[in-house]
Amino acid sequence: MPITLVVADDQAMVRQGFSALLAAQPDFAVLGDAADGVAALEVCRRVKPDVVLMDVRMPRKDGIWAAARILGSGASLGSGGPAGAQLPADGASGRTKVLMLTTFDIDDYVYEALRVGASGFLLKDAPADELVRAVRVVAAGEALLAPSITRRLIREVTDRRPRRPRSDAVDILTPREREVLDLVAEGKSNHEIATELFVAEQTVKTHVSSVLAKLSLRDRAQAVVFAYENGLK
Repeated sequence: MPITLVVADDQAMVRQGFSALLAAQPDFAVLGDAADGVAALEVCRRVKPDVVLMDVRMPRKDGIWAAARILGSGASLGSGGPAGAQLPADGASGRTKVLMLTTFDIDDYVYEALRVGASGFLLKDAPADELVRAVRVVAAGEALLAPSITRRLIREVTDRRPRRPRSDAVDILTPREREVLDLVAEGKSNHEIATELFVAEQTVKTHVSSVLAKLSLRDRAQAVVFAYENGLK
């Protein structure tokens, strides 16, 4: 089965370019596109794609607004997000993943995107092969957090926000799980973590799965946000 996609961007040339690039991949199928957040939500409700490439800044409603609804997070956004209000959980599909696209290498909205459950982000000027790889990574259920720019963004944005009281949930993690969470929060892949800890990559996968289950987190992206918001990094 092909990976099904929707491309949401307010610039027609960008939408068409990304759609053509992705449609050329034998394992991809582009089911639709949208020029703003409202249209993106409507398209995703109708076709239920595996992955949405979502521009952060769009007219009417932006990509954060749309991502929160598509993912059904119902997250309460801060003043940096659209409207700053509680969003209803009316997601388009339980399986849909959101990959945010931005022109800006440091953008407060990207942090909000991770909070509402986006699986990561890419710069719009990323090479074509990087975009294709990113879609495959996100479709497979992984978070796209490896690029150093993601680590820098999360660190800079969270450093400007007040830290929450440390969650008691951290205490249920084993010392090794805490260590793995720290490395995940640095944006390191399972392979990189395995190399640093001198363990098998499958062992790292087991630890990551345990951390997510114990902390009731959806994926690695939310694990990163959790670590920073609770002062673990």
